[in-house]
Amino acid sequence: MLYGYHGAYLRIDVSPKRVSAKAERVPLDETTLRQFLGGSGLGVRLLLDEGAAHVDPLAPEAPLVFAFSPLVGSPLTTSAKFAVVSKSPLTERINDSLASSGFAVAGKRLGCDALMIVGRALELSVLVIEHDGSDEQARVRLVSAAKYRGASCQDTEAGIRADLGADYRVASIGPAGEHLVRYATISHDGRHAGRGGSGAVLGAKNIKAIAVRGKRRVEWAHPQDLTALSRDLSKRSFGPATAKYRELGTATNLLTFNRFNALPTRNFQSGTFEEAANLSPEQLTATRTKTRESCVTCTIGCEHIYSLAAKTPVGADLKVGLSEERGVRVEYENLFALGSLCGIGDSDVVLRASQRCDELGLDTISAGGTIAFAMECVDRGWLDEPWLRFGSGAALLRAIELIGAREGLGDLLAEGSRRAAHAIGHNSITIAPQVKGLEIPGYEPRALQTMALGFAVGTRGADHNRSGAYEVDFSDKVDRRNVTLDAVRYAIETEDKAALMDSLIVCKFLRGIFEDFYGEAAGMLRAVTGWEATGDELRDTARRIVAAKRHFNLLAGWTPEEDTLPERFLSTPLPDDPAASLSRDRLNELVSEYHRQRGL
Repeated sequence: MLYGYHGAYLRIDVSPKRVSAKAERVPLDETTLRQFLGGSGLGVRLLLDEGAAHVDPLAPEAPLVFAFSPLVGSPLTTSAKFAVVSKSPLTERINDSLASSGFAVAGKRLGCDALMIVGRALELSVLVIEHDGSDEQARVRLVSAAKYRGASCQDTEAGIRADLGADYRVASIGPAGEHLVRYATISHDGRHAGRGGSGAVLGAKNIKAIAVRGKRRVEWAHPQDLTALSRDLSKRSFGPATAKYRELGTATNLLTFNRFNALPTRNFQSGTFEEAANLSPEQLTATRTKTRESCVTCTIGCEHIYSLAAKTPVGADLKVGLSEERGVRVEYENLFALGSLCGIGDSDVVLRASQRCDELGLDTISAGGTIAFAMECVDRGWLDEPWLRFGSGAALLRAIELIGAREGLGDLLAEGSRRAAHAIGHNSITIAPQVKGLEIPGYEPRALQTMALGFAVGTRGADHNRSGAYEVDFSDKVDRRNVTLDAVRYAIETEDKAALMDSLIVCKFLRGIFEDFYGEAAGMLRAVTGWEATGDELRDTARRIVAAKRHFNLLAGWTPEEDTLPERFLSTPLPDDPAASLSRDRLNELVSEYHRQRGL
């Protein structure tokens, strides 16, 4: 008997050749589960088995996987997460995006460890999947989503739950996914499987949303041990290692990065933004109403939701619209990508832009990165769109609307900065802020050079969630502005650790509370599954998962030359910190050593 798993995934074909959606329950053997665990690891294994690396990611036959994990449904804090795994329409390489939500718990209660969706529905539809606990297999059906065409993610989810029942959990796409914007997201309860365009893959299948309701549970191998581990983990999650997330959230990094000349500004032309204080969480907290929320089963509570309007005096007549009532979830990446990167220090504009990206279902990093790139192209005279200027809040908001609708200039920007650069010409690819097509997050590579390596070699492209190399840069292990080959093994360690956390799945905000992460992860897995796993085994598992992602990319056409950074970072020192200079030769040395240590 398997503990913690159902031992199968559900393969669902939504093609019109079916009377409705057809579901097949495909067994998963224990060896595969133990080798790839769940989440990102299991997702990439299923894609490899399906031959997805050779398929156009927007073709009907391209598979999209929602992968759960052995810990989902357990009392372990932060374990209610799912991974969406596919070939990316933005990069044409592997893409795995994670989100925390009740969708993960409800999805696993369908009696499966993953959902795989293939085909294309005849009309825009809601895929409904339910399991009442009595039968072996979940039931699936398609319901017309015509009335939700063009609706925001939030309105779609609320409407579907009103139609079907409050006990359904819904993941949806916004207008951006319907229009196949290559960095469209999949949303659930305001959280997003955001990067790489999984929303476009779902949109290409004519699926507006997936609604799930299940009652089939798994059993735990050692429930008493699991309860004790859960209590201990929850207690430690309240400690100093997570304090900054509770108090100010990820946005607390903004002023720190600005001090280190590492806050990307005006399309990475600078590492310091003169209006950074306007966007800081300290300033937002002082001027706006704020609430704090937690993801399902999470004890940290890192979500900080700010009102769009300024704080209202006591006794004032308060009239707000629905958007104002919802507030805005504020993260560092939103503030950087829609703020400093576009030269905008007006917090009202940045919050409204962030909220609009959430409603449209747009990845804020790729949206901001592509818009900032276009702004610099306008400055250089390469793009005849004089309204699109750094510092213009109206231009930012207009560009976001055009991207979500794929209208006018938005049709080009919806392709991402790499494709836009090839269309614009003028060798603008040298300033396009991307790696493998994925826009660079809010870490200036010249000032954080271990992170520069992490970006260059990332299987998903430039990525701060699949490589935690910035942690190394902020430690005493390296000189962040002049790294040596010693940094490579540290970067690999953060990549392996992230791969395991994304496959178990637990939140990366817990990483600072573990004294022996692999050993403690083995203890959690043992309590859930009964496997006598060891820390060394899980180290091997992490490396296996990273290798599987690289193998997928190799099959999809990857070459070693892709593991690099745009020319801007390799030929021009950081203007506000000339000591932060990264040459092409130095990066090539780091990348070659990475390839050697990975056995590539």
